[in-house]
Amino acid sequence: MRTFALIGRSLAHSFSRTYFTQKFAELGLSDCRYELFELPEIGELPALLARHPDLAGLNVTIPYKEQIQPYLTWLAPSAARVGAVNVVEIQADGSLTGHNTDYVGFRKSLRQFYPGQSTTNTTGGANGARALVLGTGGAAKAVVVALSELGIVPTLVGRNPRTSDLTYGDLSADVITAHPLLINTTPLGTYPATDECPPLPYAALTPAHYLFDLIYNPAETLFLRRGQAAGAHVHNGAEMLRLQAEAAWDIWTG
Repeated sequence: MRTFALIGRSLAHSFSRTYFTQKFAELGLSDCRYELFELPEIGELPALLARHPDLAGLNVTIPYKEQIQPYLTWLAPSAARVGAVNVVEIQADGSLTGHNTDYVGFRKSLRQFYPGQSTTNTTGGANGARALVLGTGGAAKAVVVALSELGIVPTLVGRNPRTSDLTYGDLSADVITAHPLLINTTPLGTYPATDECPPLPYAALTPAHYLFDLIYNPAETLFLRRGQAAGAHVHNGAEMLRLQAEAAWDIWTG
């Protein structure tokens, strides 16, 4: 039995097992299964691998996309560029290769949603498009790479001024107006804490704004609902999840 799994600290929100279980059924792969492994600390990864020698691949979620790197044998170019890992390929000899398919899934999904990206320049912002990236973790790193490839200038927003360009306290109405694209990469609003959202001046949002939330459970977060109330365009992370999962499957199956 080939086992694939998702690792993270809290996985109650995850649809990954349902997604891959359905995929295995559709492909007639009775020798494959998908599990969820909650790890209180990333240091428990070696013991997990020892207990499950049939593991063939891992998805990685919050908060381990950066913390997992010291446990890997190799970093694929995608992970090295992003600086975060969301897919691990497990070789027959036990070596671990980290990949990043988050940025691929996000880039493809954003291109369908947001009309403001450059189609000719990938060096960053030639078309004047600007985005606020809410959060500074591994998912934010993937988003920044994708935005840069699409010619959109990213500005990181976080709680710590040492790791972000702006703090949430810096987000005035003028800042919101100057950034038509807002992307939530934080877990705020994820099930079951669905009454949370990033602290923004939501009254500054207009129909000219586009809000992308990487969260897919619930399908409509408070962040997106408040954007909709202002007439903004909104998009959740379900399509990104599907796209990055398909890219992960391609990696696992060679």
